[in-house]
Amino acid sequence: MGKKICPGTNILQLNMVKYDNFILDNGLRFYVLHDPSTPMAAVNILYNVGARDEHPDQTGFAHLFEHLMFGGSVNIPKYDEPLQLAGGENNAFTNSDITNYYLTLPKDNLETAFWLESDRMLNLAFSEKSLEVQRQVVTEEFRQNYLNQPYGDVWLLLKPLAYKVHPYQWNTIGKEISHIEQAHLQHVKNFYSRFYNPNNAIVVVAGDLKTSEVKQLAKKWFEPIEAGETDKIELPVEPKQTAARRMEVKRDVPQTAIYKAYHMCGRTEDNFYSTDLISDLLGSGQSSRLFKTLVRQKQFFSEITSFVTGDIDPGLLIITGKINTGIPIPKAEEALETEIEKLRQKPPTANELRKVKNRVISANTFGTLSALNKAMNLAYYAHIGKPELINTLTQKYEKLRPADILKNAAEVLNPENCSTLIYESQN
Repeated sequence: MGKKICPGTNILQLNMVKYDNFILDNGLRFYVLHDPSTPMAAVNILYNVGARDEHPDQTGFAHLFEHLMFGGSVNIPKYDEPLQLAGGENNAFTNSDITNYYLTLPKDNLETAFWLESDRMLNLAFSEKSLEVQRQVVTEEFRQNYLNQPYGDVWLLLKPLAYKVHPYQWNTIGKEISHIEQAHLQHVKNFYSRFYNPNNAIVVVAGDLKTSEVKQLAKKWFEPIEAGETDKIELPVEPKQTAARRMEVKRDVPQTAIYKAYHMCGRTEDNFYSTDLISDLLGSGQSSRLFKTLVRQKQFFSEITSFVTGDIDPGLLIITGKINTGIPIPKAEEALETEIEKLRQKPPTANELRKVKNRVISANTFGTLSALNKAMNLAYYAHIGKPELINTLTQKYEKLRPADILKNAAEVLNPENCSTLIYESQN
């Protein structure tokens, strides 16, 4: 597993991003991001529904819906055709917290985007046939990417090891393939009516556009859609982990792998930024501590990395590496834990921390240049209640000092806070 890219992690602001916002009578929130540098318009629609909102016996529905939303709505049988005729393209993703749809097209054709997105928010064209088609697509994805691929079931094992009550314990694809295989049309309709409502979504429109013209289109196409129910799901709070957990499995893979998952704070908390830098100090790139010591010097691992999941609720800091053939698992794991403990006992130097901050900024430079990426980030920041982060995120990282890193590392990297998965090669 490589460094996970999650929405809201870009931290370079070349210029202050200018945006306006308004709310329609049905509760749909709009943000207009002014970007005169492009002739294109980007439209990002974020729905407040992810895998964490699913029933434990009906998982994978949020991801299934990502597919169903492209199957046609009541007035538009084929979503892609009119968009392509307007010179546009689109895509989507689902994670544990949100489902995000986005498209780009020439700004003169912006109304086409509003027509398309409002119609599928209004009413999808559900049928047994469309459900069966997408059910087959998703179950095949489950088999191919998670059951029949080397290391594919890692998250299916690691997440329930780390989480015991919170719905982060299952992956976005679902807890098990039977949940999608047994999905009924009424289950799907209920999920749609509960979550795909204007008062459960955020729309960001970015480009060389006036707020007045966006507002006019929003009122025309979206405001007639009725608001949905506002019942709030109370998610169970994951108890503090007080003892190390461990699982060992054997698989037909080329190398033995080790995964360590440490509980950390949620995305909206201040400690998120220091934990993010901790993961970079340990295992982001060839100049990181773990790579230099365990890959290059001792040659215990062929590759090693660390990253944060970036979840809105308390998430995980993951450290993972593949052990070189002939190196005993206990020897490799002990060396890994020794390097982790060093960061708990002694802060990084100011120069080391500076380099990590610089790498984070440079790595995200190109991600902030397009109108679409800015629209996606603003939608996410607005979703977590902090739209101003589009302009202030860099400051969150810049203000961190070595002492801040040490304090947080001592808590997060506590061995009792760790769930370890040993993924042993049978070869």
